[in-house]
Amino acid sequence: MNESRLRRLRDKSASSATLINEGCKITGTISGTGSYLVNGEIDGDCDLDGTVTIAPNGLWKGTIKASDVIVAGQVEGDIIAAGKVEIMDSAHITGTVSGEAIAVAEGAVVEGVMKTTGPAEPLEFVEKRKED
Repeated sequence: MNESRLRRLRDKSASSATLINEGCKITGTISGTGSYLVNGEIDGDCDLDGTVTIAPNGLWKGTIKASDVIVAGQVEGDIIAAGKVEIMDSAHITGTVSGEAIAVAEGAVVEGVMKTTGPAEPLEFVEKRKED
């Protein structure tokens, strides 16, 4: 599939993610490589070479440092992405968000500062999925 047609970071993911399921709570520091899908609760920081996805029921308290970050749940802390950050309509973030590019859906709540580290000129966000 041509990657230019893919809008969402998760569309590009080739491997399965490590799942932190609902009802599971992890306290501490997470580091390494690979993708993570958080549907439970994390209380700590991470430094990951991969994509971190916070599902709608997920909660992260601490700093997320990763290649790319997708937030549909709640984050209480800073997000530092080397690449892109996607903030879905159900997201609630309290903290600083920085990344090469940041996409925010209507309805998302971000209480803090957003900083892009990519090109100086803003890029237009084009919705590629049509609702019927």
